[in-house]
Amino acid sequence: MAISLKVLAPNKNVYQGEAEEVILPSTTGQLGILPGHISLVTAIDIGVLRLRMNSQWKSIALMGGFAEIESDEVIVLVNNAEIGSEINVQTAEQDLKEAKLIISKFSENEKSPEKIKALKDISKAEARIQAAKN
Repeated sequence: MAISLKVLAPNKNVYQGEAEEVILPSTTGQLGILPGHISLVTAIDIGVLRLRMNSQWKSIALMGGFAEIESDEVIVLVNNAEIGSEINVQTAEQDLKEAKLIISKFSENEKSPEKIKALKDISKAEARIQAAKN
């Protein structure tokens, strides 16, 4: 028995297919989905979705959104997403360096919009790197 999985971003259908297992980066932690999972809706954090099919794992970097699980169907609606095998690791690592450089210019207690954006950029770059390397 398989799970139907769709990962949708505003500008594209990122992934559509079946999976034996799905691991989602929910805002409350990692959420494992197997066939027969109870129905639920959860917020998705910036992180890596992992899916297993035929004993092979595939990673997709997610940039926040929501997921709905119902009747062996998982629909993930995100702001943006990239399949791990399509991510340029060097670009993601450069983005991470640049965001960390921006963060280093702020004091620890400062809460400026620029610092908040840089922190989010760090999370995105780390998720992209992790998805690309798995």
